[in-house]
Amino acid sequence: MSKYEMNDTGATRDAQSATVAFGKVAVLFGGKSAEREVSLKSGAAVLAALQRSGVDAHAFDPAERNLQELYDQGFARAFIALHGRLGEDGTVQGALELLGIPYTGSGVLASALGMDKWRSKLVWQAAGLPIPKFQMLKADFDAAEVVKNLGLPLFVKPACEGSSVGISKVKSVGELAAAYAEAVKYDTLVMAESFVGGGEFTAAILGDTALPVIRIVPANEFYDFEAKYLRDDTRYLCPCELTAAQESEMQHLAKQAFALIGGQGWGRVDFLMSEDGKPYVLEANTSPGMTDHSLVPMAARHAGISFEQLVLKVLESAHVG
Repeated sequence: MSKYEMNDTGATRDAQSATVAFGKVAVLFGGKSAEREVSLKSGAAVLAALQRSGVDAHAFDPAERNLQELYDQGFARAFIALHGRLGEDGTVQGALELLGIPYTGSGVLASALGMDKWRSKLVWQAAGLPIPKFQMLKADFDAAEVVKNLGLPLFVKPACEGSSVGISKVKSVGELAAAYAEAVKYDTLVMAESFVGGGEFTAAILGDTALPVIRIVPANEFYDFEAKYLRDDTRYLCPCELTAAQESEMQHLAKQAFALIGGQGWGRVDFLMSEDGKPYVLEANTSPGMTDHSLVPMAARHAGISFEQLVLKVLESAHVG
């Protein structure tokens, strides 16, 4: 058996025992964030997989229903398939803790830090983890100074959004103002970040294990929203074309980065690699996508874990606080 394969009862429960083991389960998806459409796809996939496994799972959209209904209607667990604000940032996690309902993924603090690219970078920087050079932008920023500090090209992004919402690749000083204007539509905190050009990678975390690393090769300029969810020509390489030592280093860094923000259960840590082969921690995702284009199911599949096994494993880790 592969070191990644599930060897517990979660993969083999029949429908009756799954219903008994988990009780009534709410799959939280949709929500009010800019990532609502992605969340709807993630949640639908999770819901279908749980139901195929015999779990008494039900759809629950917090944009349309009051969370108090979870308590009133006797839900025993919540599988969080929400992305972005009011779902991935600690708010729903805190509400579920007040209701006493176990939920999947990271707790309040880790969820908030994972959503905040600025503050998570400060934590990693303080711990000595390699991160791309960055600076925060205010409305009166000096474009020439930013370029002097970070070089070109560079990226401008909202600090607290996911799925590459509001991100721009800037190739000249003159493009900075428009990039800032786009990012600030989504968040008052806007970050500029150095370009690191040796490749994009991601490492999924499942329990205490880092799954196989995936290299992402977008057909367009970078791994933006379109490349993530709409295009079919983005290439995902697993094996990732790194040496065994490089992959092991990246997996170790992923577990470190995830642990430093307090992550638990499952998640994903994204990396950039320099042209000389040095990995840089980019960001952490505490409620990763579960769509047909998503990376955690892809990594799990390469590790011999089916989608149904994956969602059961995640559900088993549900906790309060």
